[in-house]
Amino acid sequence: MFGLGPWEWALIFAVVLLLFGGKKLPEFARGLGSSIREFQEALRGEKKPSTPEKSPKAPETLDKTIDG
Repeated sequence: MFGLGPWEWALIFAVVLLLFGGKKLPEFARGLGSSIREFQEALRGEKKPSTPEKSPKAPETLDKTIDG
């Protein structure tokens, strides 16, 4: 893939591990996976099932008048 051999991939992984640390890598991978999933859903025109949207509330009127 991309013309890189196993040693190049190992070197890239080691550099990323040194830069981000072991604790940040799972968070990074999870975020990358969810963003790729969202992008693919957007390309297909699918919508994730989510909570029903709330209708916007009308602004409350103030009963007090401002004395000028």
